[in-house]
Amino acid sequence: MMMEDMMKEMAMGDFEAAGIDAERCTRALAPVRDALYVLNGKWKFPIIIAMVQGNKRFGEIRKAVDKIAAKVLSNELKELELNGFLVRKVHDTFPVSTEYVLTEYSTTLGPVMNELWKWGTMHREKIMKQVDAKESKTAPHPIS
Repeated sequence: MMMEDMMKEMAMGDFEAAGIDAERCTRALAPVRDALYVLNGKWKFPIIIAMVQGNKRFGEIRKAVDKIAAKVLSNELKELELNGFLVRKVHDTFPVSTEYVLTEYSTTLGPVMNELWKWGTMHREKIMKQVDAKESKTAPHPIS
């Protein structure tokens, strides 16, 4: 059974029909865990978005991604390169120049980012409604 089908049946509350047991669930969630591991943290998507307009040098990426420390950026770029989302090109010039280039594979993140944006927007609205409702219950009532 595909993960999508399993999730639909779970959403309907039909765990038995979905054939869900701990082992199958763990196996089915492995690709999700892999994706979350690769894309973890708050910097990977901002770095990728900063590079969508073209190749960039380290300093250009750092300026485009507000408040990222140089050491953090360096580590994030290494991880993005390791996972095939960008390549580091060293040019034989004086002084040596290095630029980072998004790979074709990085374009596969477009639909992922879009779905995360949609879910994040929905979740943010839900939380804000809960906060507003809680604040309106605890706000002092005016004396009439």
